Amino acid sequence: MKHLYKGKAKYISAWWYLPLFVLLTYHLQSFATYSNVQFNNIHTVIDTPPPVLKNIDTTLPKLKKKPEEKRGPSFGEEKQKPVDSSFIPNTDTFTFKKSKDALDAPINYHADDSMVIDVPGEKMYLYGKVSSIKYAGNNLSAPEIQFDNKTNLVSAFLKKDSTGKAISYPYYESDDTKTVADTIRVNMKNGKGSTKGTYTKQGDFFVYSDNIKKVDTAVFYALKTRFTTCNLDTPHFAFVSNMAKFVNKKWAYTGPVHPEFEGVPIPISLPFGIFPLSQGRRSGLLAPSFTADAQRGLALENLGYYRIINDNWDVVTRGTLYSYGSWNLSVNPRYYKRYRYQGNLTIDLQNFRPLELPKSLTKRLSWSHSSDNKARPGVTFSANVNISSTKYNRQLPNNPQQNFNNQLGSSISYSKQWKNKPYNITLNANHNQNNVTGLTQLDLPTVAFTITTQYPFRKKEQVGESKWYENIGIGYQGSAKSITFFNDTIGNVGNQVLKNINYGAQHIIPITLSLPPLGPLQIAPSVSYQETWFQQKLEEQYNVNFNKTDTVSLQQGLYIARSLSFGIGMSTRIFGMIGFKPKSKVKALRHEVRPSLNMYYTPNVNERNHYTSQISATQKISKSYFQGSKIGTPYSNIRNGGLSFGIDNNISIKVKNKNDTSATADKKITLLDGLSITSAYNFLADSFQLQNFNLSARTNLFDKININAQANVDPYSYTAEGVKLKKMAFGNKLSLGNLLNASIALQTSFKGGDKNKKTVNERLNQPNGINAADLAGQDEFQREANYIQNNPAEFVDFEIPWSIDLSYSFSYTKQFKKGNTEDVKPFTQGTTFNASANLTPRWKIGANGTYDITNKKLGAITMYLSRELHCWQMSININQSNRSNSFNINISPKSPILRDLKINRSRSFNQL
Repeated sequence: MKHLYKGKAKYISAWWYLPLFVLLTYHLQSFATYSNVQFNNIHTVIDTPPPVLKNIDTTLPKLKKKPEEKRGPSFGEEKQKPVDSSFIPNTDTFTFKKSKDALDAPINYHADDSMVIDVPGEKMYLYGKVSSIKYAGNNLSAPEIQFDNKTNLVSAFLKKDSTGKAISYPYYESDDTKTVADTIRVNMKNGKGSTKGTYTKQGDFFVYSDNIKKVDTAVFYALKTRFTTCNLDTPHFAFVSNMAKFVNKKWAYTGPVHPEFEGVPIPISLPFGIFPLSQGRRSGLLAPSFTADAQRGLALENLGYYRIINDNWDVVTRGTLYSYGSWNLSVNPRYYKRYRYQGNLTIDLQNFRPLELPKSLTKRLSWSHSSDNKARPGVTFSANVNISSTKYNRQLPNNPQQNFNNQLGSSISYSKQWKNKPYNITLNANHNQNNVTGLTQLDLPTVAFTITTQYPFRKKEQVGESKWYENIGIGYQGSAKSITFFNDTIGNVGNQVLKNINYGAQHIIPITLSLPPLGPLQIAPSVSYQETWFQQKLEEQYNVNFNKTDTVSLQQGLYIARSLSFGIGMSTRIFGMIGFKPKSKVKALRHEVRPSLNMYYTPNVNERNHYTSQISATQKISKSYFQGSKIGTPYSNIRNGGLSFGIDNNISIKVKNKNDTSATADKKITLLDGLSITSAYNFLADSFQLQNFNLSARTNLFDKININAQANVDPYSYTAEGVKLKKMAFGNKLSLGNLLNASIALQTSFKGGDKNKKTVNERLNQPNGINAADLAGQDEFQREANYIQNNPAEFVDFEIPWSIDLSYSFSYTKQFKKGNTEDVKPFTQGTTFNASANLTPRWKIGANGTYDITNKKLGAITMYLSRELHCWQMSININQSNRSNSFNINISPKSPILRDLKINRSRSFNQL
């Protein structure tokens, strides 16, 4: 480059401004001799010529004292004459002829070191570590920039050190692209240009080309191009082509293309290449993965098509065809409307044809829906439906979690809360399915209407303290529901639904009274009235001939049962503290006791709803006509009156906070979150007045070990065969009685590295909403969660060097002898684990599963090995259970756009 007129910009500008200043001074001097002449701005366009000036007096007039201004005409004075409206002021305007070569916007430029202007050549040179030019959304920065005013061409060049090594590159950024190159030439007016040695990013791809030519704002061509998702200067892999065409944010098209790894070309070539650059949703094929199954054969799994219907709807269709004749089909429409609702529907068909066994066609229907509360304030609607054939989960390949899931449930709910009203309504429909027994229960819409507690004796405007009777509150809870059930393995489902339908209603009217505290005691009386409407009345008797119970009478109609109860409760809180020496690590021990006592009475108002039934040849008992009803629990026909009591404890300590050196810095540690015992004594019962003791304990030791325990103790004695005796069990020894059942559960979690980062297992246990960007609904999240659980090696976090999650459960149930049979094992123990560790910074191994300590058997076990390859990943998953065994080997890029370009080998072995 020629360094003409090289110098500082401020000195050159001074020589430009000097002749301009002289010219303006000479032009304005011709008007300086006139003092009372109308002067027109040189920028003002005048329609008529100025008047001819004659006999102008050039002497200066005498100065006169300015009269005092009046603030306004006073009363009786003449009004001022109006201003002459014929005077129209001229408005300044500016007109000029714009050059056809002029730019559409100003150019902002900056030079760190210096700027050189070539006036004859109409060129400008910028030098410096960071020199830049900005024009209409185009930003160019480089160590050396040249601007040609004649052609509007901007050129930028790299800078090298004395050894010839490049130390600074030109950088170009526009609205749709970012580029780093050795040389950049851009026409600032039309956006055309060319680059050499270019690195740019298009979508998720990093692109390198020897030469790029941009023909307009959206299209450019490249020579000797390399596509990759690896962000290294020398990528681990790339797709190489001699020629390519790019359409910004849409597609890239190439001629013959071949892959290379670590710079080594692979002798595999395709005639052309198409690379997607657009972001967001687009229709297209969904790539399958190769799999093998011992019962189904070879298959391309989950081959599908994604179709965008409109801005609110799309659909995913996937299918798998096995070589032995089995096939799977899934259709998943999804919908989303911002600030309104979102959800998806999934229909799955599974045709299982194992070798030498009959085929089985199973189905599954899933639907999830949720609405935005802001769309209709006070109104909510949600749905989570999951219905399937009994054998569907059992026959899913390579999915041990679903294989052992025998319980399915569904829920659809609608609720409305009226604004500034004390009542609301809720409609629910539920479904519960047991795949082991084949029994399905349907709760057809349950309507619940609630009125919150009202205080009828309170004044609208309260003055002074409230009277005791003003705190009497009354509410209402009403519900009506219908229930039916069927078994899909026997008979016609429709006939079963109609035959087994049962409906009814329930009403509850609670009356409460909130009294002021009586010293440390809080007293709360209560009255409750309940009423249940039943649809049928059933009577059963023992059949001596066949030694069984038969239905004697079944009557349909409307039958009403009622219940009334009274009660008064008292509760308080007692605190105690023990202090320690000032230098002790433990500063204080705090104990909180929360005792409670309730007196209750329930009269017998249901005697007519019970009958005496013979249940054996020698034994008779009282039964309710509504025994076994699905609508509600029948009320007792026995008077109850007595005391229920309980006590809860909380223990904590106060220690010196090691992280705070101030004298008053303390830290509270809870040793026992709760230790409670509850029971009751019925004074009106003819026997067994003392009820069972319920004990529970919970704590979280050191914020690491979560412990929950519970026990149920009967204070009365039992025979070896399990007959309850009218004799206290504790006698002369210190005991609460017979331990009927007990359980304890422990859970802990440890991990290294950043304590705030969550493991995959912790993230899966969190609720996840619907992804509005791709219309993924709850069912889609469940499928993704199942995939992560089955393939944990693909979702590891190498920043967590190790982690371990452990849980242990122990339960005890008292067993009684039945005839001459020996006791069954009363204890059951089990544990679950999830552990992972980094063998090296890029190798991780892990396992999760269950172990039955009682039977000394392993449950479902998943082991995995993962290798981090920067822009690639390798994973090996092995699943083992008593129903199926499977393994999966996967090598794939990390980038989502190339996720389908994977090497996958999987095989499963089902044990039916």
